[in-house]
Amino acid sequence: MATKRYQAIWDRICRGERILLDGATGTECERRGVPQVVNTWNSGAALSHPEIVRAIHEEYIECGAEIIITNTFSSSRHCLRSAGIEDQFEELTKAAVRLANEARSASSQSGLLIAGGITHWIWTKDIPSIEELETNTRDQAMLMASGGCDLIMLEMLSHIDRLLACVDGAKASGLPVWAGVSAKPIDGRMCLLGGEPLEDALVALKEKDVPLINIMHTEVDHIDACLDILKTHWQGAVGIYAHVCQFSKDDTTAKFDDMISPSDYAQVSKRWMDQGVQLIGGCCGVRKEHICELRQVV
Repeated sequence: MATKRYQAIWDRICRGERILLDGATGTECERRGVPQVVNTWNSGAALSHPEIVRAIHEEYIECGAEIIITNTFSSSRHCLRSAGIEDQFEELTKAAVRLANEARSASSQSGLLIAGGITHWIWTKDIPSIEELETNTRDQAMLMASGGCDLIMLEMLSHIDRLLACVDGAKASGLPVWAGVSAKPIDGRMCLLGGEPLEDALVALKEKDVPLINIMHTEVDHIDACLDILKTHWQGAVGIYAHVCQFSKDDTTAKFDDMISPSDYAQVSKRWMDQGVQLIGGCCGVRKEHICELRQVV
């Protein structure tokens, strides 16, 4: 069941308004010195460095973000299992949701939405079955719903079968579900990171009645090609939160030296919004300066 806060934001989206999303949380934790947990990136920050996670949320709210995403990208049960800390699944999820709620309560933005971030991504080859993935997603989404989240934000969806399992699991929470796909060009065609054509993923999502699709954790230079495909294969709302930093070969360490400037990111985001994008924010490498600059064009 949609919260009143969610319904208010969704009504604005339906009227054609633009909504500002937050920026990166995981890479911000890394940039601020939070040590990584092997195979789970920065999932442990909600317990080891709660003051940093809360501060990141608060800074994005101060910049004008109307939706913040919980620091739960890498705290799925299967991801934590690969690090040997599956027993912390509930504790980490609840802590991350609580920190987002505390940041909202400390602000004057009572209408701010908290999105529970969930992904099927995993850093090892210990990939869960489709059935287990759906169960894990359901369990995490239920914890988020009971903790006060307003919606579930599925992220870095990279394989169609896993995408669909995540959607089914998340919907069991009763909260609205938005889907975030990540893409790159393969043999001249824009595809999910797993290799399947982006348009095939969009067709599959239509069957699930998902109201909004985000193109996220995707290179800035590839966003326009993704939008061209969405114009033909998607009739719902569209959001963008690209990533602007590079990673080590094992995808565990961010490199911040090649980041796009806040003003340049705001200008390219304006071009996307001119093409109908209504939700705009940033993924890995996007920090508070970018979101504050985006506020000026949103």
